[in-house]
Amino acid sequence: MFGWRSPSKWMQSFTLQGFFMLDFTIFLNGLGLTAGLIMAIGAQNLHVLRTGLRRQNVGLTVITCILIDATLITLGVAGVGTLVQTSPLLLAIAKWGGAAFLFWYGLRSWRAVFASGALQVMPDQARSSARQALLSVLALSLLNPHVYLDTVVLLGAIGASFAPAGRPSFVLGAMCASALWFVALGYGATRLSRLFAKPVAWRWIDGIAGTTMLALSASVALGA
Repeated sequence: MFGWRSPSKWMQSFTLQGFFMLDFTIFLNGLGLTAGLIMAIGAQNLHVLRTGLRRQNVGLTVITCILIDATLITLGVAGVGTLVQTSPLLLAIAKWGGAAFLFWYGLRSWRAVFASGALQVMPDQARSSARQALLSVLALSLLNPHVYLDTVVLLGAIGASFAPAGRPSFVLGAMCASALWFVALGYGATRLSRLFAKPVAWRWIDGIAGTTMLALSASVALGA
């Protein structure tokens, strides 16, 4: 399966026959940069954490996040990020639409803090359908401008700076970091679900989520 370029440099690159030459240095660049970006607290991560704690549609949510990141990273490295940056209309839509959505979601989370009826935390209660879960993760991923800034613009610009032959290695590294993170976050949270069985714990989660979303909304609106 593997065709080695040089036995003494097996940690640097190898050939995936019929596909591309994997450069380990560039691969690790993509892996490390993406890991550093993706671990920051944000709308998408909080949603995956909440899904894992509730043990509801975890697989669907995790896979959707991985596919979204993989698609956006690939598009960014392919040059879409540059196109977006040069379009004032697209930037304005992303900025104000994303800020409005994050502001609404932040208010929604804070409303849940004070609404006792919203604190249904056990897996057999308030179960959402697969369709609802899919729509929620799509909205929190695709309506958040920070997702595009991290994947399409930032990672896309860095990935595109490599020679064309090395870009697939960067993309693969970035995809691996995304996949590992979401799997660990989603399924790791399921192990903690019993610790969050009390309503007071969910008040804290909703409060943190609401504060984070409002802060992100202000950051987007102010251009920070």
